[in-house]
Amino acid sequence: MEQNVTGYLIYLLPLALVLFFYLRRHGKKEQHHVTQMKESVEAGLTEPASLHPVFDPNRCIGSGACVTACPEQAIGLIKGKGHLVKPTVCIGHGACMTACPHDAITLVFGTAKRGLDIPRVNPNFETNVPGIFIAGELGGMGLTRKAVEQGRQAIESIRKLKDRNFPLDVVVVGAGPAGLAATLGAMEHKLRSATVEQEDSLGGAVYHYPRNKLVMTAPMRLPIIGKVKMSEISKEALLEFWQGAAKKTGLKINYSERMETITKKGNGFIVKTSRNSYETRAVLLAIGRRGTPRKLDVPGEELPKVVYNLIDPEQYRRRHVLVVGGGDSALEAALAIADEPGTTVTLSYRGEAFGRVKEKNRQRLQEAGKKGRIKVLLQSNVKKIEPDKVTLDHAGKMVEIKNDAVIVSVGGVLPTPFLKEIGVMVETKYGTA
Repeated sequence: MEQNVTGYLIYLLPLALVLFFYLRRHGKKEQHHVTQMKESVEAGLTEPASLHPVFDPNRCIGSGACVTACPEQAIGLIKGKGHLVKPTVCIGHGACMTACPHDAITLVFGTAKRGLDIPRVNPNFETNVPGIFIAGELGGMGLTRKAVEQGRQAIESIRKLKDRNFPLDVVVVGAGPAGLAATLGAMEHKLRSATVEQEDSLGGAVYHYPRNKLVMTAPMRLPIIGKVKMSEISKEALLEFWQGAAKKTGLKINYSERMETITKKGNGFIVKTSRNSYETRAVLLAIGRRGTPRKLDVPGEELPKVVYNLIDPEQYRRRHVLVVGGGDSALEAALAIADEPGTTVTLSYRGEAFGRVKEKNRQRLQEAGKKGRIKVLLQSNVKKIEPDKVTLDHAGKMVEIKNDAVIVSVGGVLPTPFLKEIGVMVETKYGTA
């Protein structure tokens, strides 16, 4: 009997030790995730910027596959269930949903507090208006890799359309990641197409990023080009790659040509631009969500020193600059300008905290603030802009600061009126797919 007990102990003791260390390690991880969620709530950082996961506790088995798959470490396990513990760092790539073994994750837009306008599109990227398709940022997908894939898939759908008694099979509007992929796809399938871009260069929103901004992307497949492996590269490097791809394939884009109207003609459309008019069977809208830059609507905003994009920080060297906004673009603009010698930078934001920015940008801003390189004015609003100064309401107190330039980075107005004018339905998502 004693020998049997001894034998059991020999086998059970190692198992007990393994279980003990496993539970202790698991408990430490859970406590870490609880702390992260608590810090996010206390800092007011609870609103994801765009597409993000929602967890079904009845399906979640706590495997931790979603935690491992998330490169931003935005997900954690609490009481054996998945949670978005750092909502503002989530960029919506969907790797968590793919990794989940029990379909416990749904990707949604918006939250109960903050709605997000999204055009209604079918799984093949066609809107409720037959023949009009949407891919990329306008449809809520700003990630380069996914925008590229949407542009490619949209063309696959367009090439299946019947009744092609039109001069063109498709007009692609926009030359960002989705538009570039779509144009290459049209070439690959020998579709008759035209691509118009209102800017004088390809790149879409990336074209307007500050100089040397790092761009997060991932391996993707471009029609004709094939698989492209990328990670974290600069804006310039990504644009150089795209330009090289355009040159290599003979890609043709009509730059500095703005789309103005789309009207129905039979089973197709007439797309009128600032330079031409196109008859086409289908239209693919691959434009950004910025639309028209949102303005402050304050006295003095019409002054030449007020701009809505940062292109080159060097032009602000040794000047007093005010950056207005609370998103990543505003923080990145302020940080880039602060790196220029002799520059004084003030960052104004109406909120109490920067709730929808990347953790890396938040940390860099804190470091710059501690070193005195950037002065941050939360709960502030611009009231008046003058040639040599700016007046702000800072927490109920009027303050004046010396100023040579103002960069307004408060997003844009989604082209909802235009979409509704052509019949495309737009839904406001409050935490729904």
